Amino acid sequence: MTSPDDPQPVNDPYWYDYLTKGDPMERRVRRVFTHIPRGPRCKICAAPFGGPGAPFMRAIGKRPSDKNPAMCNSCFVHIAKHRGGAEIEASFLFADIRGSTALAEGMSPSEFRALVDRFYVAASTAVFDHDGGVDKFVGDEIVAFFFPLVTGARHAAKAIEAATAILRGTGHDDPGGPWVPVGAGVATGTAWVGAVGDERRMDITALGDPVNTTARLAAVARAGEVLVTLEAAEAAGLDRDLETRDLELKGKQSPTRVVSLTVGPVAAPAG
Repeated sequence: MTSPDDPQPVNDPYWYDYLTKGDPMERRVRRVFTHIPRGPRCKICAAPFGGPGAPFMRAIGKRPSDKNPAMCNSCFVHIAKHRGGAEIEASFLFADIRGSTALAEGMSPSEFRALVDRFYVAASTAVFDHDGGVDKFVGDEIVAFFFPLVTGARHAAKAIEAATAILRGTGHDDPGGPWVPVGAGVATGTAWVGAVGDERRMDITALGDPVNTTARLAAVARAGEVLVTLEAAEAAGLDRDLETRDLELKGKQSPTRVVSLTVGPVAAPAG
């Protein structure tokens, strides 16, 4: 028997099966949870922590964990019991508010917080509606993942659909323009996914080059634009005639070929 301090295998067979195959009943339950209002939700099973469904969730043990409030008690216990992870093919989405420094300068701290909270709600709703999971919120950015566990083989398509839904949800196709400017990036590739931390606090996250690439894409995407790596575009079955371009991304040794998808008028590049 391993102790909590023993190193965990890089490619744990349990985690590989869990993340790539999952359980049909688990997927059905998760889809039910996503239709019960409202967030915040468990990042693993999507159980709502607020709204009319919260009392029922608490009755079945799905309340925010004391050790990680982003997960429910039952999901935290599950991943704590099965510590480890595996390298899998998955898709990743980063979306953030463009020009947030200038926006914050023109409003009170409370007003800016309300704007960011509204963005969090719109973005996380789009992610959950497309079978993704919210890894974390960082400042004015959402980080999300799409695993075969829930999406099956369509994780790239789901990530792209969620990204464009975030842009629509923030008003980029509205006649009056967006209520907050957002740009996004999507990439697909092999990453290590699993549980990190110890018995005091544990989380599920993803690590690897596709994750870093997605972050870089989101950082350079214009308001109203989703930058999608060519690998993700091909995996999602996007039109092969879509225009591609090569980007020099910070920290990357070679150019990254991307497809640009837009929702509404796209802001001109800064500078």
